[in-house]
Amino acid sequence: MTNRSGARMRAGDPGAGPGRGLHIERRGDGPPLVLLHGWAMHGGVFTPLLPRLARTFSVHLVDLPGHGRSRDVALPLALETVVEAIAARVPRASWCGWSLGGLFALHAAATRPQAVDAVALLCASPRFVRGDDARDDWRYGMSPEIFRDFATGLRDDYHGTLDRFLALEAFGSDDARGDLRALRTGLFARGEPAAHVLADGLALLETTDLRAALPSLSMPSLWLAGRRDRLVDPRAMRAAAALAPRSAFAQVEHGGHAPFLTHADEVAQHLETFLAMSAPSSRRAPP
Repeated sequence: MTNRSGARMRAGDPGAGPGRGLHIERRGDGPPLVLLHGWAMHGGVFTPLLPRLARTFSVHLVDLPGHGRSRDVALPLALETVVEAIAARVPRASWCGWSLGGLFALHAAATRPQAVDAVALLCASPRFVRGDDARDDWRYGMSPEIFRDFATGLRDDYHGTLDRFLALEAFGSDDARGDLRALRTGLFARGEPAAHVLADGLALLETTDLRAALPSLSMPSLWLAGRRDRLVDPRAMRAAAALAPRSAFAQVEHGGHAPFLTHADEVAQHLETFLAMSAPSSRRAPP
C-alpha cells in the first residue's frame, strides 16, 4: 500500500517478547529512522513530515505504550522497558524524539550505542523540569509546580487538562491557532490515551534527568528547538548540546513546541542534513 506521496506503508510486525503488540508503522525505504512522539499523542502526529522523510528513509513510527494503537499494550511507560521493546523490533537506526519522546531516544543512545547511529532531539531536553534544590544549576527547565498542577488536573479534569497542555504546546507558534487545531484533531484520532499512562508520562517528564549521559554519547546528536517554544526553553537545548560531543544545535525561528506542524519542510531539512552527515557511509541513502 502507498500513501499519496507514493511512499510505501507497512504496519510493523507485532513480534514477540517485550515489544509484543507495540504498534510500529513503517513508511518509505532507505536508512532506518525511528520517530517517537510526545506526551498524550501518537505516531500520527508526524504526518506532516512524512512526504519528505519517507522519500529518503525507512521511517518507523512508534505509538508508545498506552497511546494510540498501543493503548492496550501491557508495557509500562518506563525508559528502559520501552527502549528495550522498540530496539527488539527495529534495525539499527537513527532515533528522533519529540518532547517526551526525546527522553526515550536519548536513553536509547546512551544505553545502546551499538543500535543507534545518530540521535535527534526535537523540542526535547535531558531534564524538562527545574529541581527544587536551590543548588541545582539547571535554570531553564519548567517549574515543578506547573507539572504537579497537571498531575492534579489529570485526576480532576482529564479532558480539560489535556486541552491546557495542548494550548501550551501551540503557544508561541506563528500559527498558534492552527497548531492547536491540529493537535486537538490528532489527539484522539487513534483513541483516548489511558489516564494512568498519562500520569506516568508526566512523572517521567518531572523526574528524569539524563544530563549525566550527555558527555559520553558516542554518536552525533542534533538538538532542534523552536525559538518560540514555551514548554522547552531553547536555551536548555543549547546548554544540553554543549555537554554532548559531536553535537549540533539549530532552531526553527518561528516555531513553537511542535514546529513540524507549521514548518514541516524546515524541520525535515534539518533532519535530512544532519542524518546525511551523521550516518555511516555504508548506510547512507544513494543520491
